[in-house]
This record gives sequence, C-alpha cells and structure tokens, in this order.
Amino acid sequence: MFELLYRDEHLAIVNKPAGWLVHRTPLDKGETRFVLQTLRDQIGQHLWPVHRLDKGTSGVLVFALNAEVARTLGQAFESAEGLQKTYRAVVRGWPADAGQIDHPLKRMPDDMRTERLAVQPAQSRFVTLRRFELPIPQCLPQQGFASTRCAEVALEPLTGRRHQLRRHMKHIAHPIIGDATHGKGPLNRAVADLIGLQRLWLHATRLQMAHPVRDQPLVIDAPLPAEWTLWNAFSQCPLAGND
Repeated sequence: MFELLYRDEHLAIVNKPAGWLVHRTPLDKGETRFVLQTLRDQIGQHLWPVHRLDKGTSGVLVFALNAEVARTLGQAFESAEGLQKTYRAVVRGWPADAGQIDHPLKRMPDDMRTERLAVQPAQSRFVTLRRFELPIPQCLPQQGFASTRCAEVALEPLTGRRHQLRRHMKHIAHPIIGDATHGKGPLNRAVADLIGLQRLWLHATRLQMAHPVRDQPLVIDAPLPAEWTLWNAFSQCPLAGND
C-alpha cells in the first residue's frame, strides 16, 4: 500500500516509491507496477493523474478524484504557476553553494506536439546541502583520481519541463547519480556496487500549492525514503584528491 500524504473528496496525494510508473505507457511495455491502478484499488475510487514523476523518481505525487479538478491542476502543473516544488538529489561533483540554471530545453522526441514550441524556456534553482567523497578510484580512470566528489542538493524547478532537473544538472556538469539517460554510466554502476542499491537519486520532498477547490494553501511533505540513509556513511569523508 502507498503512503497517503493527503486525501479529501478532491485529491489523493501519495509518496511514490522509486521504480514505479505513474500509469501504463508504451515506452515501458515490460513494466507491471503502476501507481494509478494500484492506488485506485487501494482507495476504491477512480483517479486522474495531474502530473508525472519519472519511474526512478520518488516522492510527492498528486491525483485528482474527478475530471474537473484534474483539468484545473493539470493546467497549473503545466505552467508551474502558483506551485512550488522542492526535490532532493545526489549529484556528481561539488556544485556552487547555490545558483539558478536558465537553460532552454528541447521537447523530447516522444513528447513533440506541433502546436507547441519545440524549444521552451526552463529555469531551476539549486542549493548545495553537503559535500562528500566516495572511495571510487575507477569512476574516471583517465583522470587518475583516488576518489569521486559528490554532493546532496535541494532543487526547485521554476518551470515544468520534462526531465527538467535531470537535464539541467547535466547541463552544469553535475548529473544526478543513477540517471541512466543523462548521467554517467560507469559512475552509476560503481556507486550502485559501493552502496548496494541502484536507483535514480531524486526525490520530490515538498509540494506547495493552492487547493484547487477550497483555494487554501497546501504544503505536502514526503519523507525521504529509507535508502537515503545509505549516504550517511559517506557524509564525513575526509577531503582528498578528487574529480
């Protein structure tokens, strides 16, 4: 059963686990776990997804309980107007203490619609929460370093583009660990071997929005998944030569 973060007669908001698709898609025909169908059975009501989280991303996921609320919230998520979303991620390298990424993004090949711009403005903010090193000397063997720098960051998308945070972090050369599409394959495999788990290290921690019917502010928090504590073993690593 999913952890319900909020529920009333209009909304059901869950803490999505990593590795689950929001709904069926021809892009992943072999998958058998879907939040939409499982949550529908759990609460005994029809559901309308109003936004998506990538399969590998965990955290706050919102469903409407009727079509009208779904339309209202779908438009809000599309424009990102009146919403504030916060994510936690583990990335390669040591980013600056804070910054804003302003980098337009092309629509992805399976998301092209002729009536919309193929390249869209996109902005994200980041804050570095902690820096540490991993004892992985072979991630980038051509550079010959004895360890690999990583950081835990808070991310805030200011626009709502597909894979925005993953693509923006790649753009500033700090890809999210475990990102098979926009990250570094050798590093992802080395980290998975080191900590004993393979996943996309991206979690939607908080959503702030107005309730679509009552027009009251909602602040929904999703606790970090238990596996996030695996990184604690590396939070106090001594500094050394790194990439």
